Amino acid sequence: MENETFIFCLEAVTDVEINTTTEVVNGLEKLAFAHGVSSIYKACDTIEGLEESLGALLYDDHNFKDYEIIYLVVPGQDNMICLHDYFYSLQEIAELFEGKLKGKIVHFSNIKVLDLASEEAQYFLDVTGARAISGYGISLPPKMTSMQLDFAFFRLCQEEEDLIDIVEELHQKHYEACKLLDFRLYHTP
Repeated sequence: MENETFIFCLEAVTDVEINTTTEVVNGLEKLAFAHGVSSIYKACDTIEGLEESLGALLYDDHNFKDYEIIYLVVPGQDNMICLHDYFYSLQEIAELFEGKLKGKIVHFSNIKVLDLASEEAQYFLDVTGARAISGYGISLPPKMTSMQLDFAFFRLCQEEEDLIDIVEELHQKHYEACKLLDFRLYHTP
């Protein structure tokens, strides 16, 4: 890719008032130092916090077009995310950000299994304008994360434009991890 792209990471935490450095923050810092992939990190503990953080990025950050990946580290299952013990469907999330994620890749870490029917994925992509939605079909035990595979995916997105090529190369370089976690990417052709 000609221009550097950035990651905007939103991580669900128990309480945003408690200032802690999470494993995700440490990982993003290492990714920046080792591979030059820049990111912005925000913690959220409610749907309002998620909406506010993405809204601030959309409306207040004049470099929003440079954020290719929205990295969501939020728990959930199937087509739902969970914040502060409340579940929200991806349909509700899509409607919150209607038309606002044009050209973005929305990537979920493995703490939320991404198991969408093709119609659900297409609805999310159509409503938000996102280029793709990706994640994993398998959740690992709490001590294990998808972070290394997430970051490998982000590095490939930095280097390559074509989604099919990115997924193929990810599988070639990290076949065992892709298979173990059941990496998935839904996109608009």
